[in-house]
Order: sequence, then C-alpha cells, then structure tokens
Amino acid sequence: MPELNPFIKLRRELHLIPEVGYEEFKTQQFLLDYIGTLPQENLEIKTWRTGILVRVAGVAPTKTIGYRTDIDALPITEETGLPFSSLHEGKMHACGHDCHMSIALGLLTQFANDPLRDNLLFIFQPAEEGPGGAKPIMESAEFKAWWPNTMFGLHIAPEYKAGQIAVKPGLLFANTSELFISFKGKGGHAAYPHLANDMVVAASAFVGQMQTIISRNIDPLDAAVITIGQIRGGEVQNVIAEEAYLDGTIRTLSKETMDIVWTRLKQLAKGWEEAYQCEVRFIAGSDYVEVDNDEVETNKFIDYLQKNASRKLYRLQRSNDRRRLWLLLRKNSWVHVLAWRRFGIQPSSF
Repeated sequence: MPELNPFIKLRRELHLIPEVGYEEFKTQQFLLDYIGTLPQENLEIKTWRTGILVRVAGVAPTKTIGYRTDIDALPITEETGLPFSSLHEGKMHACGHDCHMSIALGLLTQFANDPLRDNLLFIFQPAEEGPGGAKPIMESAEFKAWWPNTMFGLHIAPEYKAGQIAVKPGLLFANTSELFISFKGKGGHAAYPHLANDMVVAASAFVGQMQTIISRNIDPLDAAVITIGQIRGGEVQNVIAEEAYLDGTIRTLSKETMDIVWTRLKQLAKGWEEAYQCEVRFIAGSDYVEVDNDEVETNKFIDYLQKNASRKLYRLQRSNDRRRLWLLLRKNSWVHVLAWRRFGIQPSSF
C-alpha cells in the first residue's frame, strides 16, 4: 500500500479528535507537538486559550502577512463509516477544519524551512463555530503584539471538484447574526389547552411569520435569509410546553439590511407577546461582518493562478461564512478550494 502524503495523514489524525469551541485541548497539543518538530530558528510560538499564534521571521521584513485557520469541530455524530472516524462521541469535523489545519501546517512547514522576505503570522483560531473566537483573539495582547498588515485564508468547498479553486475580489461573505429566541408562557395538561399558553404553537407560528420579513420587508434586488436550525420545547408528550426555544442565523449583504431584519423581528416579538400571552426574549449571540476581499491582493492571486497553476479557477458570486472579522484588517483575500463530496458541508456524512 502506498505511503500517505504526510499532510493527509495529519488531517486524518486530527479528524479523530474533534473538539468544540474553547475545548480544543487535544487539538492544541497535537498542533504544538507537530510545530515543535519544525526548525525553530525563525519561529516564535504563543498560545491564547486553546488557540496558537506562530510567527515566522522573514529574512528582510517590511510587513507581516497573516494566515488564519480554524481548529474547532461541531456537535454532530459522525456517520461516515471511515476508518478514521471521530473518536469523540457526538463531535465531528463536519466543516473541514481538520483539512484547514493540515493545509496550514503544510504552509508553516514550507516557510519554517524556507522563510520569505516578510514576516508571517499563522493563527490557529478556536471557537469558529461558536461562541466566536475571532474577535477575542484579535483583542488579545498576544495578537496585538504581532498585528499583521494583511490577512489570508481559505475554506474547502464540497460543491467544487478536486483541482478547482473559487475566489472573487470584493464582497464574498455575507453579514451573519446568530439568532436565539426564547418563548415563555403557561404550561398545562394536554387535555386542557384552554387553560394554558402553548409555547410550541407560539414558536412554530413565529418560524413561519419571520419569513415574511424576507419576502415583504427586504428589497427584492437585495438579499437576506433567516434560517432556524433548531427548535426545542416541552418535556413530555402529554404536557403543554411552558417554554420553547428557536436557534438560527440571519444573513444579509449589508449592515443596513441586517438592521431592518432585527427591527422587524423585535416588532413581531411584541405582537407575539400580545397574541400568545407570553414573554418573547432575544438571547445575545455573535455577530460577524461581511468579507470584502481586497481588489489588489485578490487579483494578484487570480493572475498567478491563471499564469502558473494547473488548477481550474472559478470566480465566485458570493458565499456565507464566519471568517469575516479577520477581514477588518486593511488588506485581505479569501478563497474556496477543492473538497468534493457527494453531500454538502456540515452534515454527519461529510
């Protein structure tokens, strides 16, 4: 049997040990152990919570170039049946962060052995899937000491076949807000609904009504989406639920549209409190600004691919992601790379 590419092997080893946000202890140690095998003359390493920062000194630096990867997993039970399936029950690298880490380690290996002119900063960021690790790590003293002039990153994309790269200058990823809503009413016996205020009914009706914000309050030439990914309510089948919860996300192409969506959600909530005799509360989540790829840096990358690479290039229209806080830096570029699968990203079979 032919020997595996060492970075494919690393990816499979990382796939075995998925950990959710700020619990990436094994992952952090795995990464540190590997980084410790590289030539250390030009490396400086710092840890921040469960994340890692690695600075590679350039030979004649005039700036610092940042490269970021996410390291956390999702609370999903893996169903791939692969021989390197998750060893952590109920957790899985279903969004490709194991691939992202192995790619970052490959780049770090290259430049640890052969430094560029400029300094490089590799960021192994925890908690991308939640509760949000980008802003806290950017606000840390460790990161500020090595603040990069420009930032690059990528995400695997199963909708493209192996050998394809997708990128575009300008707007790439939408704004995202996490959405958590609680409904509190009055529980009761299933045989006496008239003596209770059923929060499963209230929450279910709210899911449908909030979609009218998109169809009736947002300009048809604009774009926005509200997705509810989880509904929870009740304890047993014969008791009317006193509480119910909706968890989801909002995505828009501008802050102004995001403000419209939030304003209408809060207006609807007031009406729901009256109509269903309940309390509706919004629970704070994370917000992420849009990714706007730097025109100059992104076009340099596109020109390079067109002249030098044996890979098919796709110019994207737009996408959605949570990497956007990193793109508040002055110059940036984000790309999608090959990762073909039968199913899309984040299911248990990815």
